[in-house]
Amino acid sequence: MKRSQFLLALASLSIVGGSFFLRRNISSTSEPKIITDTSRYKEIRNQLWSNNDQVKHFPNEIPTDAKNVHIAYSPKFLQGSSFFQVRLKQSPNKIKKLLSQYRNSAKHKYTGGNTNDHINQPNGVPTTFFYTSDSHTESFPATYEILVLNADNKGRPGFKWNHGDSYGVAINSSASEIIYWYEKW
Repeated sequence: MKRSQFLLALASLSIVGGSFFLRRNISSTSEPKIITDTSRYKEIRNQLWSNNDQVKHFPNEIPTDAKNVHIAYSPKFLQGSSFFQVRLKQSPNKIKKLLSQYRNSAKHKYTGGNTNDHINQPNGVPTTFFYTSDSHTESFPATYEILVLNADNKGRPGFKWNHGDSYGVAINSSASEIIYWYEKW
């Protein structure tokens, strides 16, 4: 084999091998990982989230009396969406006070369902999916009251809600649970 043929074969093999490793590396990192480690809550809430106004309704720290705490955080990836959600159980009295507080300031109110259900209602707005559910369901059961504190349409004419954000709480009084959520797309 001549030297030029050997170099050509080596270059071809390098390109094929390099593209395999590059494709493998890209495909394994092409989807952002959802963070569910509750010990990272404070870091996400106070440092990683770029706009604190959108999570100001979240507790600064997980309350010491909270039980059954779950978080789901997906950072923005490329042009994709991001979300942050924390679910916790509190005393019935605390939940009752929070429900009263958030009902008074909510701009939109829904019972159960998910963002697709809510946006398709008359004057509906996007909300969230049930990311912190114990099962693989994406919808909130009818026992949850979804209270939208704000929804900002950043779409353009003909593409309403193509981009935007919304935040609020979902409260299940019978289970003494509250879910704080923020969603950006």
